Amino acid sequence: MPTYVTLLNWTDQGIRQYKDTAQRAEAFAAAAQNLGVTLSNLYWTVGSYDLVAVVEAPDDETATAALLQLGGAGNVRSTTLRAFGREEIDRIIAKAAG
Repeated sequence: MPTYVTLLNWTDQGIRQYKDTAQRAEAFAAAAQNLGVTLSNLYWTVGSYDLVAVVEAPDDETATAALLQLGGAGNVRSTTLRAFGREEIDRIIAKAAG
């Protein structure tokens, strides 16, 4: 299943409600699961981003739907990167090499 790394920053609303962040993470994981998306890991971080999430979804559309639901709650803004595992990058390299 495709993997996505999502870099998250709290909005003004999200930082005001920082005490609820763990419960919001659980709610996101449950809502994502209903769409067929798995929250593999979630990290609270310091630096340029407040959180980093690793999610797996069957396709880009499903991943995007889950992240739109997350952003729609108004607590975070996200930047998402498609990540490739070792087997995937081996296939990509084989295609590129001809």
